[in-house]
Amino acid sequence: MQSSGQVPTGATQAKERLYTQLAGSFGRMNRALVQTSNLCELLQTDLDAMRTFVGLDAAMLMTVAASLNVDPEEEYTEHTSVEQSIDKKT
Repeated sequence: MQSSGQVPTGATQAKERLYTQLAGSFGRMNRALVQTSNLCELLQTDLDAMRTFVGLDAAMLMTVAASLNVDPEEEYTEHTSVEQSIDKKT
């Protein structure tokens, strides 16, 4: 940054030191941004896997619930037919 023939002054040295610090800060910030980007990609992959799992789990839950939930009218009809068959036997 110095032109030839000039002796570096204290201000020039301070300015160069600050530019060096700034370059180091930019390098660290760049590494942090790359790491954040990689973590966001992993998070997206995990969220997609969770979405798939939740969909499958919900489907299994609805299947089990459907087999456990009996229509009250259908249940009454079955119960009445069982009572009628018992009455016939006695």
